[in-house]
Amino acid sequence: MYCEERSYCPVGFVKFVQTGVVLNYILYPALLISCLAVILFAAELFTNAVEWAGKKMDLSHGATGSILAAVGTALPETTIPIIAIISGNKENAEVAIGAIAGAPFMLATLAFCVTGIAVFYYAGKGKRSRELEIDVVAGERDLVFFMIIYTVAVLTTFVERQGFRTAIALGLTFSYSIYLYAALRHQGEAAGDLSHLYLLRLFRSHRVGKRFILLQILISLALIVVGAHYFVVAVSHISNMAGVPAVLLSLIITPVATELPEKMNSIIWIKDGKDTLALGNITGAMVFQSSFPVAIGVAFTKWDLRGPMMVAAVIALASSLMCYLTLKAKKKITPRVLIACGGLYVLFIIYLLMVS
Repeated sequence: MYCEERSYCPVGFVKFVQTGVVLNYILYPALLISCLAVILFAAELFTNAVEWAGKKMDLSHGATGSILAAVGTALPETTIPIIAIISGNKENAEVAIGAIAGAPFMLATLAFCVTGIAVFYYAGKGKRSRELEIDVVAGERDLVFFMIIYTVAVLTTFVERQGFRTAIALGLTFSYSIYLYAALRHQGEAAGDLSHLYLLRLFRSHRVGKRFILLQILISLALIVVGAHYFVVAVSHISNMAGVPAVLLSLIITPVATELPEKMNSIIWIKDGKDTLALGNITGAMVFQSSFPVAIGVAFTKWDLRGPMMVAAVIALASSLMCYLTLKAKKKITPRVLIACGGLYVLFIIYLLMVS
């Protein structure tokens, strides 16, 4: 190096550069910002395509958000822990149980909170009102299904006989088909005027065909998965360089980095005033995450949720109950209630710090 040939060049600086530390401090923050940009772009593509898919299938906003959007974003993320469980690796299976059981907790607290904050943010910029206009029936339906299914799943941790567990797992799987029937049967708000399908601009076409819609959904999901993966990588490295404790990283930072990027769809819908789609994207994912993925965990693992995971599960149910009672009493939900759900997440962090 040119610097090494000069007597005034500090040796420590040379070692600093040679070890790649400088590169890391530039690379990972740049990667973090790039991944956020990719995720936002992909979320825009996804919301646009999903709305067109719902219109083509003649689905209401409630069904489009709770089924198409929710499952579409949750399925790729859920596939990884399921594969880890089926592979038979005990260590991976334990991590997978935490990921599967903890997903509803993150959705019922942080995802709700971010959505509530988004309402105030865009209302402050004059792009929407501070009132959430959602399909109350669809919202109540999603929350009731989630609370029943997830309660059964959580209580299964105290069931020891494998035969009973297998029966419960089958019941959890079947419960989602009942949910699908109820969601598809409900006649809610239909899709109105939609923005032109973005992919058609590339092909300079004006005919919105199902193949173009499917292709845009697949492209956007691939970008979301890749962006979320490297977002987590960047967050992990930055946290390590900053000296963040491992327990804080594994229990708080990484789950946040995993879940929230995929809920950018809800923020985009909040900005556009499509509140039923935004909330359905979260509540529908909660129902899905508490049924089929949890059924795999119940059937093929020890499914022991005692300790912090049980506390997280109780908080998720408490958050859902708070939202449900608000909808039932007031026939609406306010952004303040959604933000309060984030307060429950803060309580969980305090609990973790106290017991660790």
